[in-house]
Amino acid sequence: MCAHYEAVSQPERLHELFKVAMPTGAVADVWPGYAGIFIRHPREAQQGDGVAPWREAMAGSFGLIPHWAKDPSLAKKTYNARSETVATKPSYRDAWRLGRRCIIPAEAFYEPDWRSGRAVPTRIARADGKPMGIAGIWTGWRAPDGSIVRSMSMLTVNADEHPLMKNFHRPEDEKRMVVVLEENDFDRWLSPLDRPEAMLRSLPAEKLVAGASM
Repeated sequence: MCAHYEAVSQPERLHELFKVAMPTGAVADVWPGYAGIFIRHPREAQQGDGVAPWREAMAGSFGLIPHWAKDPSLAKKTYNARSETVATKPSYRDAWRLGRRCIIPAEAFYEPDWRSGRAVPTRIARADGKPMGIAGIWTGWRAPDGSIVRSMSMLTVNADEHPLMKNFHRPEDEKRMVVVLEENDFDRWLSPLDRPEAMLRSLPAEKLVAGASM
């Protein structure tokens, strides 16, 4: 599971890979409840209106806040959605059913390495140095003052047998990893799909690099 990640904070890097402009309101060091960046297809693009940009970047809470939530504090528990249950869990199922898929741009994510007997924060990034495009879902929540708060959650898959990711978290815990999309899959993930779950798979270990964080 991923509770901490490093967002893409340089506008030129965000535009180079994701072809979007940097939104306002997001932070670089993101924890549950903090504002990160997510990328979606605008509604106009989904309806075939060529005037709208094909992708747009927005700021949103890291941790999905479903429409029925009483307050935004639920985001501290809903920052990761399991691929096996995203279609059925109450917190996520509406966003999944409505096809509200997004990409969460990240320079790296962090996991605890327990092999030494204590938690060592470890930074995990792409081996090629490019930002990651992490598969996610997003939604909007109406606050008591009438404003709309957007939020997102990262999708995860089992990593018990993954050569790299099996090393993280406590030995007795199930191993999980976020879904890192390949660049040529970005638009496919954002587009209407009959079986989006087929795209939820782990990135090969050789495409990742891990090191103790500072």
